[in-house]
Amino acid sequence: MFTRLKSVITLRRNTFKCITMKEYSQKVSKSDYPKRIFSGIQPTGNLHLGNYLGAIQKWVQLQESRENVIWSIVDMHSTTLPHDPKELNDNILKMTATLLACGIDPNKSILFQQSTVDTHAQLSWILGCLTTLARLARLPQFKEKSRTLKDIPLSLYIYPVLQSADILLYKATHVPVGQDQIQHIQLAQELAIKFNKRFGNTFPVPHSLVNENASQRIKSLRNPSKKMSKSDQNPNSRLDILDKPEVLATKIKKAVTDCTSKVTYEPETRPGVANLITIHSMLSGKSPNQICSEVEELDTGKYKLVVTDLVIEKLTPIREKFSRLIKEPVYLQEILKSGTERATDIASHCWCEVQNKIGFKNDILHENKSAQHIIHNI
Repeated sequence: MFTRLKSVITLRRNTFKCITMKEYSQKVSKSDYPKRIFSGIQPTGNLHLGNYLGAIQKWVQLQESRENVIWSIVDMHSTTLPHDPKELNDNILKMTATLLACGIDPNKSILFQQSTVDTHAQLSWILGCLTTLARLARLPQFKEKSRTLKDIPLSLYIYPVLQSADILLYKATHVPVGQDQIQHIQLAQELAIKFNKRFGNTFPVPHSLVNENASQRIKSLRNPSKKMSKSDQNPNSRLDILDKPEVLATKIKKAVTDCTSKVTYEPETRPGVANLITIHSMLSGKSPNQICSEVEELDTGKYKLVVTDLVIEKLTPIREKFSRLIKEPVYLQEILKSGTERATDIASHCWCEVQNKIGFKNDILHENKSAQHIIHNI
């Protein structure tokens, strides 16, 4: 499902005016912008089960439903904070292999590396000229990430503008995101409307495509009050999709539960057990109540073995396919190269339109230069 944000803010001569998304949509015909879905993922760290269920599984479903989809490995976003160049380079291929192993098919989707399409950065500059310091400072992720830093890099402040450029460059109409990214999509909506009002209709207003909080529902195995995260320093807190079976078994065995042996789904009072049931539910498609009924005779210790078997069954094919793909770096590079060519074809048309509308292209000058070039070569 996607959520229609109730209102978007437009700027007209320093006066804010609110219009509903419905009102704006009436001004721009839906036929002007065919449905296109875009999303990106940073090549940092291993994907865990929450990432897979909350994002990648949804990507595959959209792909298989024959939607027009574009997926990007957003390596430029991975340089927002200090990084190791070799590690980033390795992680780009590793993420490519992981996505392919999870079911992303380059024959059905466009999969490419963000930094290989120059116009992402170019459009980001144009959009940056349309927003303000005050607007960016209100974004919650900047507040959260900058709180622990003594010297705050400019990149941490302005990367949401680049994120908007990622989306608008492909005229995406829908963007699969988690709840924590909703405000960044709001920024992309505002920038699309501001550009359209100032220079003429160019971009569709993208909608958030939220996957029912799936990634938010999978909690840390060590602290079920928090969501599972790849930034958690305790590796036993998460189930990485590339973990070997014995590692998965150990992590689930050590998962925090409580002193009650019966398996019941009570998220508020028994979050640890509820988290295991949620994982079981999302991997099997069964409801928590159905699961509790089926394992009624088991205590939590034995139930962990049931969850372990299911997790291993679902993740082993992904890990095995990844192991084969990561040994073929040339093939992975070819996949990204092909994706870049297809992405560039779309992005260049958009950027050309932007250039014409903002005054970067002087058609008469280009015609004169072409004529001079012809005369020079006669």
